Amino acid sequence: MNPKNFFAELKRRNVYKVAVAYALVAWLLIQAASILFPTFDAPPWVMKVFVAVLVLGFPIALVFSWAFEITPEGIKREEDVPPNESITHHTGRKIVGITIVVAVIAAGLFVYQLVRSKNTGTPRQSEATTASISQKSVAVLAFANLSDDKGSEYFSDGISEELLTVLQKIPGLHVAARTSAFSFKGKNATAQEIGQKLGVAHLVEGSMRKAGDMVRIAARLTQANTGEEQWSENYTRNLKDVFAVQSEIAQTIVEQLRGQLTDGAANPTTKAEIQAEVRAAVKGGTKNVEAHESYLQGRFFANRHSEKEADQARVAYQRAVELDPKFALAWAGLAQTHVWDCNYATEGGQKGFNAHLAAAREAVERALALEPDLPEALFARATIETNFDYNWKSAAETLRKALTLAPQDPALLMQAGNLAAARGEKTQSLEFDRRAVALDPVNAQARAFLASNLSNSGKQEEARTEYARMIELNPSAPNSHAGVGLSYLLEGKFEEAATAAQKDAADWARLLIMSCARWAQKRIPESDAALAELIATAGETGAYQIAEVYGYRNDKDHAFEWLERARRQRDAGLPILRADTLLPNLHDDPRWDAFLRKMGLADDQLK
Repeated sequence: MNPKNFFAELKRRNVYKVAVAYALVAWLLIQAASILFPTFDAPPWVMKVFVAVLVLGFPIALVFSWAFEITPEGIKREEDVPPNESITHHTGRKIVGITIVVAVIAAGLFVYQLVRSKNTGTPRQSEATTASISQKSVAVLAFANLSDDKGSEYFSDGISEELLTVLQKIPGLHVAARTSAFSFKGKNATAQEIGQKLGVAHLVEGSMRKAGDMVRIAARLTQANTGEEQWSENYTRNLKDVFAVQSEIAQTIVEQLRGQLTDGAANPTTKAEIQAEVRAAVKGGTKNVEAHESYLQGRFFANRHSEKEADQARVAYQRAVELDPKFALAWAGLAQTHVWDCNYATEGGQKGFNAHLAAAREAVERALALEPDLPEALFARATIETNFDYNWKSAAETLRKALTLAPQDPALLMQAGNLAAARGEKTQSLEFDRRAVALDPVNAQARAFLASNLSNSGKQEEARTEYARMIELNPSAPNSHAGVGLSYLLEGKFEEAATAAQKDAADWARLLIMSCARWAQKRIPESDAALAELIATAGETGAYQIAEVYGYRNDKDHAFEWLERARRQRDAGLPILRADTLLPNLHDDPRWDAFLRKMGLADDQLK
């Protein structure tokens, strides 16, 4: 084809006009998506896929314009339209009209964004956007590890986490929880973005370089909405002095924020009083360098929340207490890892469970003997009292004391919600879980507690939303997909329940929902097979889930038999007994009230 004829044909077939119109419409769609996708908490990959689809659509639109023509009778291939019947010139005018309208809209949007971006830089607008964020708030981000030994990451994480823990205990100061604050690790987010997402006015950032017995710590305090540095300092010390550095940094930060904490009062707290606050917050530590390093390793592994790394955490904590038997925080950490095993691990059966529970009790008592007001140890004690001792009143008193000392600790709030659910206090339980999520929105475990609570309260759609967020944060979390399955099961959507549960990483959770769903579908052999596998694999550690299956089946005799076995085995599932949505078939049986009384959960016993 003659090049001149080719370009003339492109013009006649409106290919140029389609290209311009497509580019303008695509640009408008991208602008709209950049506003709407974040509104609905869409993950970043959604925007990338959207843009990729638009880019791929461009050549397709051009090919379509070349090969086809829109006629009054519909879309026809270009060669099927006689030249004297072609209406490409009319179609071209319509495309030009549409392009002009889109161009006007695009120009208006461009001017609006330009004006808005200028206004955003003014102090007045900056003040408006941060008006809802308390000036008495701070986030401690994970300190960067600049050591040659990249295996020292546990140390840089640990230093920043210990600083965060100290600041959490300062009265009047809101501190973003560890999981949420550390979620920005390795990302290039701006101070403004971090401040907005965490809901804080200030950021503590820093770095750590460890070489031999020396450590260099750089720390700075930043105003989140402007990125302006308020304070910074470098410390080069011997490792044995790192504890003093942490206290010094915490004290300086509190001094810097004291104006906000006292609402600009004329008589600010004196330096001596601030030192006393920090000393009160720094409890249960050690001056043994090796013990401290082992403790930081323990925390590093414990934060991974998996069976393998719980074992590594336990080994590190055990080494820490052997190096310094008076290290209360390490005893508390050791207790928490043994409690984790009691809650989630299945290896070792009943014998392994009993060993972990005994070790947890001993570690808690050692920690509290050294530091009676240590929130970390009180948390472990409250968990034991709730999940395994079923001592509801003692657990309530332990949690009341712990929350007085550390009111912003999401783990304590979750445990308080668990206890409230056990006592039948649904509203209070839901409030505790919502507070935990608000403090630590990227904590998968907090989302799990809230999702389960919502499901037990009959809010299945909202529960599925929370389970979806939990799965996004930790796809392998136990009872996540099965939790979605339970919500469908309770709505009578049995196939959806089975499909969701199949994806769960925990066999006991998957088998529980599968057995119930197949029973409801009258697929009895499949239900029996799932139940048989559950009994064979989790008879010593999942008695409560087996009781749930029998309860759902309305097999009351077997249900009560397994509930009693769960009580003898100190099953951690029993605290949800009163709220359990799989057990209503048991409520009209006289054995139900008798079992509640045996558990200390009768109404008159909880007053």
